[in-house]
Amino acid sequence: MNPYSAPLADLRFALHDVLGADEVYARLPGCAAAGRDVIDAVLEEAGKFAEQVLAPLNQSGDAEGCSFDAASHSVRTPKGFKEAFTQYVDSGWIGLTAEERFGGQGLPETLGAALKEMIDAANLSWGNYPMLSHGAASALEHHGEDWQREVFLRPLVAGRWTGTMCLTEPHCGTDLGLLKTRAEAAADGSYRITGTKIFITAGEHDFVDNILHLVLARLPDAPAGVKGISLFLVPKFKVGKDGQVGARNGAACGSIEHKMGIHGSVTCVMNFDDAQGWLVGQPNKGLAAMFTMMNTARLAVGLQGLGLIERAYQNALRYARERLQMRALSGARFPDKPADPLIVHGDVRRMLLTQKAFAEGGRLLGLYAYLQEDIRKHGTDAAERERAEALVSFLTPIVKGLLTEAAIECTYEALQIFGGHGFIVENGMEQYARDARITTLYEGTTQIQANDLLGRKVLQLKGVGLRHFLDEIGAFCKTHAADAQLAEFIGPLGKAAGDWGALSLELGQRAAANIEEVGAAAWDYLHYSGYIALAYLWARSVAAAAASAHGSDFKQAKRLTARFYYARILPRIHTHAASIRSGAAVLHDMSDAQFG
Repeated sequence: MNPYSAPLADLRFALHDVLGADEVYARLPGCAAAGRDVIDAVLEEAGKFAEQVLAPLNQSGDAEGCSFDAASHSVRTPKGFKEAFTQYVDSGWIGLTAEERFGGQGLPETLGAALKEMIDAANLSWGNYPMLSHGAASALEHHGEDWQREVFLRPLVAGRWTGTMCLTEPHCGTDLGLLKTRAEAAADGSYRITGTKIFITAGEHDFVDNILHLVLARLPDAPAGVKGISLFLVPKFKVGKDGQVGARNGAACGSIEHKMGIHGSVTCVMNFDDAQGWLVGQPNKGLAAMFTMMNTARLAVGLQGLGLIERAYQNALRYARERLQMRALSGARFPDKPADPLIVHGDVRRMLLTQKAFAEGGRLLGLYAYLQEDIRKHGTDAAERERAEALVSFLTPIVKGLLTEAAIECTYEALQIFGGHGFIVENGMEQYARDARITTLYEGTTQIQANDLLGRKVLQLKGVGLRHFLDEIGAFCKTHAADAQLAEFIGPLGKAAGDWGALSLELGQRAAANIEEVGAAAWDYLHYSGYIALAYLWARSVAAAAASAHGSDFKQAKRLTARFYYARILPRIHTHAASIRSGAAVLHDMSDAQFG
């Protein structure tokens, strides 16, 4: 038994006290309705849904998994999953952040992010189904024609249909320039799509009747490589421009994957055989359109990592308080018991504090990024929107890369606290470790995120987002320079931010001399950047807690967790900086043959 309790108090603290989300919403057109009362009400009800409906299905869904019927090309999801989706739709969660003109509630994306964290903590596998629909809706909203928004977007927002993202093929993974799926124009204005896609989450399931596949394919005269990719919408059942649903399309699940984790989330091989599809956006511009969906998904997967950290931490903390094991080194803390609980031991506390620091700091990082997305989307000042867009673009690979890597670390630390009992299926901890592993792989591996951060966001785009973020850190440090309560954080934060800027310039010079320096440094640079970003948000957290109406225990816990983060986790940046400065030669001097 591994229960889940929605972290409502910390979510409210993050949104209200640290980020001032309701104050931001008050000045953004279309967001003013999301006042403090509305935010709190949404959090409360979302927490109940996560705790009472989704969490009880997590272990059973993992044990049962999904089943495939080859004769009908159909998939049955675990018991209770379909009913949970129906309840999710009926309660209005599916369209929480979608625009009202398409049938949604029009609430801010940041609030949707809080909902998503709770969903993923409660049941990561189930959460994949609505996540893909949200991404498909985003792509149609930004790139679809008016009739496509009316015919396809509305059913997605209403939860009558679901969506997928079909990129990868058997012979190519991230290198989409190699894809072979082809598209040929038909007389009715549609296209005929033929090819095979793999690793398609929610490609087939029993939640709804129709599934909308967003498929990358090549037109006959398309240029080679990524410049010749177009995006098509291919429904499971044909849909005309008038919205009428027709016969079964030539799109079918060929098989499902048997995976290390996320067993309740179906991963399909999808075969497209002369399937009717509709062009989304411009010919040969499909990758740009798909990136709208992909970037939405990358932030969302970062929240998956966060959710797993929170769930694993809650159960590790409960076990550490209950499990009696030896005595504290300084003497018995509970002399009336046969042994002290695990939580008295130094290394157990290290593991718990690591999880707590990543959970609470990571929550702020994710919500901060989503808040920039709301400003980008709704802001009235052009300069403010431009700044927010640069920030969310810069932070997306950090949110995705750092929080998913931290999820692996934290779920393994949580399992370690359980000892041998963590290795036992019945206790549920090994599921979190298995589920966490995929988060660093799909929607772009950590290396892809790292290359995007350093190669594109910092070097190619001249570090615009980085400069905005460093300016914000600098302004925070200046504001609190004389604040004695923050002195232990402001000095190290200011030093780290300055070093971040200097190291980034140094990397630009190294890359100009040898482009291999980018690939050699990128992984370390992502972690280096992420740890400093979390340090900034932890300093903000301490400042916000001190000024809040929270009790002394809450305030002290924030300060002590921040102190642990600065003492035990932030120093990792020095190792990453040393690795970066070691250069590319240590990776590339060995010949291929010398690997053995």
